[in-house]
Amino acid sequence: MNTKPTLFTSFSPALLHLYDLSNSIVVIIDILRATSTIATALYNGAKSVIPVDSVSRCIELGKQIEGVTAGERDGKIAEGLQNGNSPFEYTREFIAGKTLVFTTTNGTRLLQMALDRGATEIVTGAFSNLSVVCDHLMVMKKNVILACAAWKDRINMEDSLFAGAVIHEVGRYFSINCDSSHIATAMYKQAKKDLFDFMKANEASHYHRLIGFGLEKDIRYCLTPDLANVLPQYDNGKLTI
Repeated sequence: MNTKPTLFTSFSPALLHLYDLSNSIVVIIDILRATSTIATALYNGAKSVIPVDSVSRCIELGKQIEGVTAGERDGKIAEGLQNGNSPFEYTREFIAGKTLVFTTTNGTRLLQMALDRGATEIVTGAFSNLSVVCDHLMVMKKNVILACAAWKDRINMEDSLFAGAVIHEVGRYFSINCDSSHIATAMYKQAKKDLFDFMKANEASHYHRLIGFGLEKDIRYCLTPDLANVLPQYDNGKLTI
């Protein structure tokens, strides 16, 4: 009997412990803006991205390896770092050939949790690299956990929408017995004509947070498919393609 691999969606890091990561590809999802920016930096020629969980570690490692230090806390550039986590900061002219040391409020912590729980493979997913993530999951034929970074453990709309977008593309190749996956897919089908408008109309909290910082351009970029179609894979402390 040809049994399909399974696919589950974890809407928040607080729920990750409910899933068996040991024989799964874990897709880390932090749409606004960490995983969108990681894909963009690597697409534009960054040598690697090193995710770290604290600002102090980011500064320390950046000095050691002469890397670009970057990250945010609560949507703003963290004190002591050179750059924030807007994809627009990581142009080819700026980032090509460099190593980016990167810390964010939610995404880097989730990646560490996935490692600690024995994930066999970790990739990062965003709308900016949607197609290549979907292609990879179909080719690998392994169990998948779509892991949303959420916002301080609270479910958010954009990460859930991305999970729905992935399932919309690859769902037929997997056995899906998971209500969060079905919820994500139903929401994505409603939203897919205009993700930005859907976020706005439904009062998404992160939409309001970033609009408050004047970052509409970032939100629109982060909701656009395939602008940076590379597959960031985590190995030995770094994300590379």
